[in-house]
Amino acid sequence: MTDVCSDTGKSSWPELVGISGEVAVQIIVRENPKVRSTIVKEGMMVTMDFRCDRVRVWVDKYGIVKDIPQIG
Repeated sequence: MTDVCSDTGKSSWPELVGISGEVAVQIIVRENPKVRSTIVKEGMMVTMDFRCDRVRVWVDKYGIVKDIPQIG
């Protein structure tokens, strides 16, 4: 299968797990200006569509990144 997001720049940020979601959003946008980064709180419902210009930053109840932010 061909990667549909091959020209989007950096696509995954494992180093951000465990830091503040607000800080993570700033880092993601700085490292890849082609994407929008959005904080998603634990338990929130989201659409299941895949987008090459979106990074969801999943945070726990304390606002700490709990999953690897990645394009999708």
